[in-house]
Amino acid sequence: MASNSDDDFVILVCANLNPIEVEVAYDREILISTEDIQSWNLVAILRYQTVRIQAYRNRLTEQSSYFHGLLRGSFSESSSDHIVVQWNLETFLNILKFIYGCPLNVASNNFLPLFEGALYFGVEMLLDKCRAWFSEVSLSKNSGPPQIQCDDLIHMWNFGLENANDFVPELCARYLARNFMWAISNRDFVYIPYNLLLMCVKHPCLTVDSEMHLSDALLIWLDANMEQMGCSIRTKENLIGILKEIRRSILPLWFAAGKRRSCYFSKLADESVDSILRLVKIPPAGLVDALGDVDLNHLRIRITKYSEKVNLSSCPQITADILLLSVLHYSHGMDSTLRKTIKKYLISLEHLDKDHWRIFPCLPPILSFEAVQEVNFSKCHRLHLESAIECFSRSFLSLKIIKAAYLLNIKTTNFIKLVHKCPLVSEVDLSVDICPIIPTQVSVLSSNLALPLASNKHCDVTSCYHSGPSLSNITHLTIEGRTDICDLDLEFISKYCVSLGYLNIKGCISVTDVGISNVICRCIELHSIVVCNTSFGMNSILALCSAAPKFGNATGHFGKRASNLLKLHIGCCKGVDKTSLIELMSQTTMLKSLCLSGTDLVDEALYNFSGTSLEMLDVSNTMISGAALAHIIHGNSVLKHLHARGCNYLFQQGSYIGGTEFSFSHPCKELFIELGRTCKLEGVALGWGFSNISLEVLKPAITLLKSMTVGLGGTLGEDALRVLPTTCPMLESVILHFQVISDSIMDRIMTLWQLRTLALCYCLGEISISSFRFSLPNLRKLKLERVTPWMTNDDLVILTQNCANLIELSLLGCTLLNADSQLIILQGWPGLTSIHLEECGDITVDGVSSLINCIALEDLLLRHNGPGVPRNFILDAAKKMPMLRKISLDLCDARDGDYDIPDYGDRYFLSSVKLARCKRQRSCLDLNLSGACGRAVHKESLVLVWNSNNLIRTVVKERLA
Repeated sequence: MASNSDDDFVILVCANLNPIEVEVAYDREILISTEDIQSWNLVAILRYQTVRIQAYRNRLTEQSSYFHGLLRGSFSESSSDHIVVQWNLETFLNILKFIYGCPLNVASNNFLPLFEGALYFGVEMLLDKCRAWFSEVSLSKNSGPPQIQCDDLIHMWNFGLENANDFVPELCARYLARNFMWAISNRDFVYIPYNLLLMCVKHPCLTVDSEMHLSDALLIWLDANMEQMGCSIRTKENLIGILKEIRRSILPLWFAAGKRRSCYFSKLADESVDSILRLVKIPPAGLVDALGDVDLNHLRIRITKYSEKVNLSSCPQITADILLLSVLHYSHGMDSTLRKTIKKYLISLEHLDKDHWRIFPCLPPILSFEAVQEVNFSKCHRLHLESAIECFSRSFLSLKIIKAAYLLNIKTTNFIKLVHKCPLVSEVDLSVDICPIIPTQVSVLSSNLALPLASNKHCDVTSCYHSGPSLSNITHLTIEGRTDICDLDLEFISKYCVSLGYLNIKGCISVTDVGISNVICRCIELHSIVVCNTSFGMNSILALCSAAPKFGNATGHFGKRASNLLKLHIGCCKGVDKTSLIELMSQTTMLKSLCLSGTDLVDEALYNFSGTSLEMLDVSNTMISGAALAHIIHGNSVLKHLHARGCNYLFQQGSYIGGTEFSFSHPCKELFIELGRTCKLEGVALGWGFSNISLEVLKPAITLLKSMTVGLGGTLGEDALRVLPTTCPMLESVILHFQVISDSIMDRIMTLWQLRTLALCYCLGEISISSFRFSLPNLRKLKLERVTPWMTNDDLVILTQNCANLIELSLLGCTLLNADSQLIILQGWPGLTSIHLEECGDITVDGVSSLINCIALEDLLLRHNGPGVPRNFILDAAKKMPMLRKISLDLCDARDGDYDIPDYGDRYFLSSVKLARCKRQRSCLDLNLSGACGRAVHKESLVLVWNSNNLIRTVVKERLA
């Protein structure tokens, strides 16, 4: 820096009100010069009470309007060599450094001080730098953590308002809109000023994964602020007006229905439900035409250039029309010509299977949302797959994850077209409900196909393979529960998805052991296999235990496939014998997640396991001993989830574990000691051998426990259950079977503020409705089986008040309930997705007039509740409940002794129907009385299961839930 004459200097005198405390006493005053500004040590300077700064007068007046007016104007200071500056010293030193050309980084922690200082001292270049930083941050597409914290953003907003600076509030609103999904998970979200929130919600950059997330966030904000503000009724109504910004027609049905009880959202929720049901009745590809000249912007899915996820799950109203409408530019008005073009385009896509060479009508340019990486349209039954795939391929060019669960109309051909059109897709979920007919778990009396297989299905698959690309980028594939997947489909997938690393075919009962083994052999990168309830057996184990072949010019050692596995779930696979299981366990050294429930697992297999990375272990319903389980726990200190319910042999003892001898004064003591000193558990499911002493020993391991299930054989005493909330304050799920409970125990359990699932099944002891006198707003799932026989309609009302946000309800043995209970359930929990009512008095003796209006139901079970269920109930329920997939009824409850069964075309979205048949069992006291009838006992069940091709009718001995 060039030297100036001494008369160009001015001394700036700054008082340091908050000098940095150091171990040695700091000096009272220091003199520094801007000539050495590049080498200033701010930490050292900030130790002094008074800082005198020798600065160039000309540079100050050139860069700062404050100093220009002070040193060049008519003020007395203009002739003085000493100027007193009253400002935060650290901020002022940074401003000086900037004025004299030193680099300065603007960040969230210094933006406000620098911006405020730049305004006060009139440093335009610094103001521009601050504006540029804030503008860049608010527009950034960086997917990392937000650069501005919520509380800092609030301070910036308030500062902008106080200083009448329009640019700051505008950028605050844009930043909040851009990062809204992050903000709603921040604890400071409820402190956001209303006007900032309103400006954000109206901002075109508002980015949310779904309209439900926006609705939930606004309701949380209102709940936290309305009462604290002490507003007048008129003001409160104005605040609630923000909810009108929600696009109510594209909310999930269960969510909209559930908010009918919201004090703020009830009216809008009714409008939302009415709109959704109205849209559901419009034929697919006919929405744009059916709505005429109505403004369709309320049907646009919120997608911005910042959107990374698009979640449409559980929205039965979503169709190709709405999806296409959402990716067209807002400038395209919905004139009659465009409406006709869209309709022709969608009709063309619907007939694509019949005419591969159809020429599509020309559409206006579709917007590209390159940030979108994940789309979830699970349970969107009316979204035409061909249309959706075409839209994704044009608009979501970076799409990597597709979730399309519970859609029976998806076939292998659709899957191939999807990955062909969207080549970057690496993860696909096509799960459906697990078929209740698992051959190894039921006794099949008869089974037949009610409909023929779709013609030429496998020819279509083969032709797609030959005409499409030879490879895909699919690494994760979930086709859980699909009974329409066979060996040929798996063979095709294994050839096409050469990079497959994760495969979930749980419950795919149509594939064979040979088919599974072929996939294992071909997919050499396979590291995660979920094959529970399949024919996985000897051939598959041989494939896992054999060496992987070399390909191309690859060199080096290729180990056995099992040694690379990170996840192996083979629960209930009865084709695995003890010897092969022992061999398999000896080779799976890298496993992080292992499920062996319901297999022929023996101790030797666990002793042969040498892995040290297990985070999840499920050995439920096996014959292992406590010593063998303790052995595997000893070597896996990272274990977080342990499921050992139904293990009757845990009482068997061993002598040594890891060279340490244990005393055996208590059954399974070695197991729980090992757990307590080795692991930090998040989830446990235990039965035999689990007691209050076990819980005491486990205390060090369960302080972060989120899920606890206690099954048959577990004996947690009253003292243990009473201290459960203190021992495990983070519990979200509590499931108790055959435990002794009381009101005092329930009072303690109800203090678990994060509790989301509560199940009390066949428990002993006495509880009353007072156990539910506390509000549990977070509780979502409640199961009461044989524990509340005293429950009346009045008690049910109390339950609806204190457990207001349930989405799943299961009641068994509430014999005092009657037909009025239906209306209580409907009005108290309008958003229920699952209802199980069994032996609940006379609930259905007069019909199901109220239950049929539970429009969000996906799963319905009614058994032994009164013979008033009409013959056409299944057809009627499928028609009126747009989300209904599973229904279980008892023929004893049929008003006319039977039910009408829908055919394939009339089933709507049903995937399974279970009808239990009973017979009357005579009492021994009535043997001499001809025609005397005793209680009804189960005889057999008729199970109807639909998939993408056919309907399978099966009769089994068991009663299926």
